[in-house]
Amino acid sequence: MSDRIQTPAHGLSGLSDLTGATSRADQTATLAASAELAVVVRGDFIESRHAGSAVVLGQEAAVLRTVGDPDAPVFARSSLKPIQALAALSAGAELEGAELAVAAASHTGTPAHVTAVRSILAKAQLPATALQCPAVMPADAEARAGVRASGGGSEPIYMECSGKHAAMLLACVANGWDIDGYLDPEHPVQKHIVDTIERLTGEKVANVAVDGCGAPTFAVSLTGLARGIQRIATAQASSPFALYKKAAAVTQAVRDFPWAIHGQGRSDSVLVERLGVLAKRGAEGLQVVAAPDGTTVALKVLDGAHRPATVVALTLLVKAGALSAASVAAVLPDVVGAVLGGGRPVGEVRPVV
Repeated sequence: MSDRIQTPAHGLSGLSDLTGATSRADQTATLAASAELAVVVRGDFIESRHAGSAVVLGQEAAVLRTVGDPDAPVFARSSLKPIQALAALSAGAELEGAELAVAAASHTGTPAHVTAVRSILAKAQLPATALQCPAVMPADAEARAGVRASGGGSEPIYMECSGKHAAMLLACVANGWDIDGYLDPEHPVQKHIVDTIERLTGEKVANVAVDGCGAPTFAVSLTGLARGIQRIATAQASSPFALYKKAAAVTQAVRDFPWAIHGQGRSDSVLVERLGVLAKRGAEGLQVVAAPDGTTVALKVLDGAHRPATVVALTLLVKAGALSAASVAAVLPDVVGAVLGGGRPVGEVRPVV
């Protein structure tokens, strides 16, 4: 089942001229190949529309539904972090509990997050200065205020990807690899990550660039991303295969420490805690959610906005029968911002999938 929207030809030529892209590996889905995912309603007026692509995989990895063009490559950004955490673990990084969850996280820099990252660095016997992600203040308001009150400032350890970076460094130390060049795409830790991504997604990485945190980011299709996350979410600790035993540990860590994957009250943490899913958002409108029964959705909002991503992903899982409408309705007010007018709700982000 596929849904698409059409756009004028002149719009497509303009897009092509802007990107300069000539091959599928050089660009994600076009507007013409994408579909309307959601609308923003203010009063009784549709004010904005969000287009993109999505895929829903059933329990046995069969494609249940496609929206737009889920086979086009996307930079999966932070939605890949559970796979990157698994790669660090399978490379010998001894991670467990909150450490493993924060390795898969886009965290908010709370003291609990920082403690978990410092624990990983301590295992590597490395200082926080070994982290090569950008120096920032915590995203969490209370944590940010605490840093300021103590006279502190921006540091790499507060950056949302510091857990991923710390896990990469621990994998380097475990293997005797150089730590200074760990972000180079040709570094052994990055090559191991690519190998893990390709094994889990079942496809070759289509493109490589630099993520916002400075680490390489990898392009795969939404279908591949959904397949990879589904394999992690459904892995069993009793598996005879070492990689899948470790994959099960990643999922268990996130479920045991839902605050670590994002932050208390933040969308992915709320979804994990209250719906029992494995959820991971990514920059530029990425969202992947694996339901408890293994049904998995991966989507990208084409313009990079994240506003509709969570509600669309949950709606697709409800329509697939993987989540109950009542449970999703109960959680949506806490993960999807209202459309406000004068400080009060006057509309909604409404999925149309």
